[in-house]
Order: sequence, then C-alpha cells, then structure tokens
Amino acid sequence: MNTITVKDKRFRVSLPEAEILEAVQRVADRINHDMEGKDPLFLSVLNGAFMFTADLMKRITLPSEIQFVKLASYQGMASTGEVKQLVGLNQSLEGRTVVIVEDIVDTGLSMKRLLETLAPLHPAEVHIATLLLKPEKLKVPLDIAYAALEIPNDFIVGYGLDYDGYGRNLKDIYTVVE
Repeated sequence: MNTITVKDKRFRVSLPEAEILEAVQRVADRINHDMEGKDPLFLSVLNGAFMFTADLMKRITLPSEIQFVKLASYQGMASTGEVKQLVGLNQSLEGRTVVIVEDIVDTGLSMKRLLETLAPLHPAEVHIATLLLKPEKLKVPLDIAYAALEIPNDFIVGYGLDYDGYGRNLKDIYTVVE
C-alpha cells in the first residue's frame, strides 16, 4: 500500500518497516555497546514511542528497566507550543543512567521540558534515543546521542505516530501528500 488516507489527509510511504527496523537495530547495538556494565532505566514517552520502544527493547541485551511517561504538545497536525506533562514518574532516578525513548524530536520543546523535569531527580546521566529527528525544525539545542533516522520537516504518520489519534497502528511511516 503506497498511499493511504487517514481522516481527511492522503499519505505516501516514506519509510518502510524494514528500513525502520534496521535503524532500530543500529540504535540498540550502540546502546548495548555504550551502556555495557550499566543498569539503564529506559523512559518511554507515550503515546507515540510505544512501537519504537517495543522494537528497541527486544534488541537491548543489557539488564535494564523500563517506565513510561506522557507529555503532549500536539493537536492535529501542528504543535500547540505548550508542553503539558500528563503522567509523572513513580520511581527514584537518583544516580541512575536514564535513556529517554522518544518517537520524534522536531522542535525539541517537549524533550527540553522532560529534561527539566528529570534534572531535580538527580539521575547520574540522561541520554536521548529517538526514532526520528527533524534537525532543521529544532528550536532548542539538544544532545541527542541516539537518533535512528533524520527526516525532513514533513508531517508523518505511522509506526506509533498519529494524526488526531489515527494511524499509530501502521507498520510503515507515511508522509502527508500536499
């Protein structure tokens, strides 16, 4: 299926599942190497990162834990510019190595907010792993250690990413057709 319709928009395949999974494997290999001897806590950012997190964690060979957090700044196809923390953490991060698992970093505002939320909890170190990075859209400087794929500033759907709640279940990633 090369093009699909989600709600009122047409989308075309831009990243097939096989390419996504190859990129996930590359990130897992790097994390497994870099975090050897550590006991990382993976923080998966819901809702969008659930597929990336599941596929990534299947490939992580380290002793590790996972927890889920939820931030929101999107409404429809555009960022509202206002980041809201919806679900908090429920365990101590003090002295822990934390790996934030995110579906996409575009403006970086949500990630900046999450990093600010984590800082007073005194983790030993915090790393960012994102499936997708839109470097030309970043508004804040971020140290992203593990970016699986860089993409242009297009609106996308699939593999956990949605358009008004729809399309998260798609195995490929699709780009909106103007």
